[in-house]
Amino acid sequence: MSTTALKDRSQERQKQMIAEHFSRLARSGETGEKSVYTFVPGNLTELVRNFDLLPVLPEINALQSGMRGKSREYIGLAEKLGHSEDVCTYVKCDVGMMKSGNVGPTGERLPSPDLLLLSYTGCFTFMKWFELLRQEYKCPTVMLHVPYQADGQVTASMRKYIVDQLVKKVIPSLERASGKKFDIDKLREQMRASAQAEDDLVWVLKSARNKPSPIDAYFGGVYYIGPIFSAFRGTHDAVLYYKELREEVQERVELGLGPVTPEGPMEKEKFRVVVEGPPNWTSFREFWKMFADEGAVVVASTYTKVGGTYDYGFRHDPDHPLESLADYCLGCYTNLNLPTRVDVLCDYMREYSADGLLVHSVKSCNSFSAGQLVMLGEVERRTGKPVGFLESDLVDPRYFSAANIKNRLESYFQMVAQKRDAASSHSAEAAR
Repeated sequence: MSTTALKDRSQERQKQMIAEHFSRLARSGETGEKSVYTFVPGNLTELVRNFDLLPVLPEINALQSGMRGKSREYIGLAEKLGHSEDVCTYVKCDVGMMKSGNVGPTGERLPSPDLLLLSYTGCFTFMKWFELLRQEYKCPTVMLHVPYQADGQVTASMRKYIVDQLVKKVIPSLERASGKKFDIDKLREQMRASAQAEDDLVWVLKSARNKPSPIDAYFGGVYYIGPIFSAFRGTHDAVLYYKELREEVQERVELGLGPVTPEGPMEKEKFRVVVEGPPNWTSFREFWKMFADEGAVVVASTYTKVGGTYDYGFRHDPDHPLESLADYCLGCYTNLNLPTRVDVLCDYMREYSADGLLVHSVKSCNSFSAGQLVMLGEVERRTGKPVGFLESDLVDPRYFSAANIKNRLESYFQMVAQKRDAASSHSAEAAR
């Protein structure tokens, strides 16, 4: 069995982009570049980069620490410092990393933030997380409050409320942190780059409608969303990455190939599923292999919409840049109410011809896990397709039971096959 995960060309490009970004962060004490810590949902990357500030995303650092086998140590240290077992493991991993010298995923030390920028989009934990960071770094903090879509609709007053905060609070804070003035024309150019990358990303995600699907929209999807959900949206590098990714996927479509997995190309697609919830990062490859071994391809996932629901038509708009930022924040998946999330899941089940739905419930992530059992039942009722439920955690290896998850997956796919065969037999009899 191969011990090295196979990578597409675009993944190698992404790896280089990330390495260069972290290298710039590590050298910032010498170069004088300044950094802003912020979060993925509702991130204002174009606005941050408008002032030539470097974005740092704590939950990306945490998940990377999980994938690199560092999170157990960091979480243990945070718990020794008094953080509860029930606290989000991203937070504890980040706190442990900070207390261990703040060495980032590439092995280089991260700079202390010049500004903490919190875009609040449906996760209350983010607020407490930044309180901890503010106590540690004693740096300026600014919060963009994003109204929750309680009724499933974005209103003009919501949009205005966010734009007013951008103008009166966020932009002045970024100007003070950077020592530079806001450049609206530069922001418009960044928006054009964002929209171009978003078009290509959506094309890639929707390629999963093909049979076989050329991509895995959950495990492979976390790589696809990396640049656009983190530090690179609005940059020329992101445009090049998504252009190359689209070309790769287009080639697989034309050749009738399935997705690339850590073990190589999938030979035969047996099951098509939709997945709700974030992945487990500490055993990411093992988790993915369990699906691949069953011939199961994730054709759509909600996690890949946590940083933007682009597949529902949103694009950053250079003609209305601040209003566009507001709409982006309002539309992130964790800012949608539960009925809307159910609608999204049912849409995905139909659009991608899925055989069933799997929920991966994360112990310490309330913004995703709250309401998932109710959502599961409603999707089953509305689609008539089989559903399954898995449990583990984001970056705490103590809560990933490989044997338990493997058994549940095997049982689930056996049930899917039986129901599919029964439905096929019934259709054949009806046709006679």
